[in-house]
Amino acid sequence: MNRAHWRPAYIAIGSNLQSPQQQVSAAFAEIAKLPATRLEARSQLYRTRPLGPQNQPGYINAAAGVLTQLDARALLDALLEIERRMGRDRCERWGPRIVDLDLIWMAGERIDEPGLQVPHPGVSERNFVLYPLADIAPSLEIPGHGRVSVLKAMAGGAGIELLDHGEQQFVER
Repeated sequence: MNRAHWRPAYIAIGSNLQSPQQQVSAAFAEIAKLPATRLEARSQLYRTRPLGPQNQPGYINAAAGVLTQLDARALLDALLEIERRMGRDRCERWGPRIVDLDLIWMAGERIDEPGLQVPHPGVSERNFVLYPLADIAPSLEIPGHGRVSVLKAMAGGAGIELLDHGEQQFVER
């Protein structure tokens, strides 16, 4: 019998609508329920400026580390289904959203096809992805980009702040 191998993958999570901290917490809970997938790590929560149009609320961002037997396409499809169930509307690029789930990296995968790029193409410039990712995988080497801790330092901390412990208290750890 051929069994799929467990592989690590990292997911960026963001929200800026309808109680964003609660939406991020709900996204972690939904990721934990995915088939053939185990939620292994949760970053802290960060308050960030929006990418794109600035006339929208700031974001709450986080990152999840999983072990999965799903391939990259199946994992992405599962993440898009979580977004759909949580009420994500994809009407405006970089616009406000209830939840945004991006597959950032997956072991053994370099994919560039319509609708799926792994590693995620914007990872090396986006501090709202790198700060949470550095919480859970600072030594991760992202092919074609570099080590997460180095990328975080290069991206800088403009427009990002760690939510203090009191603000994060409802998030189960």
